[in-house]
Amino acid sequence: MNDKVISIGTVRELTGLTERQIRYYEEKQLIFPRRSRGGARKFSFEDVEKLKVIHLKMKDGFRTYDLRRSAASLLKFDSGRS
Repeated sequence: MNDKVISIGTVRELTGLTERQIRYYEEKQLIFPRRSRGGARKFSFEDVEKLKVIHLKMKDGFRTYDLRRSAASLLKFDSGRS
């Protein structure tokens, strides 16, 4: 499901990330939430999964520049990671 309907608070709960981390990854152009008329960020379930992968890659030492530059290969879902 690729509908962007999930609030940042729910994304925070699903990923374990802080709202600041989520906004930082958006600022670095790693994710692209939709904005509601009121300006609230709305995410899809695919965005949630991407955020989990981004966070794992960052913990592994990747930089946001590396992730953005190589998004096609590095942000593929890691089935071997939990």
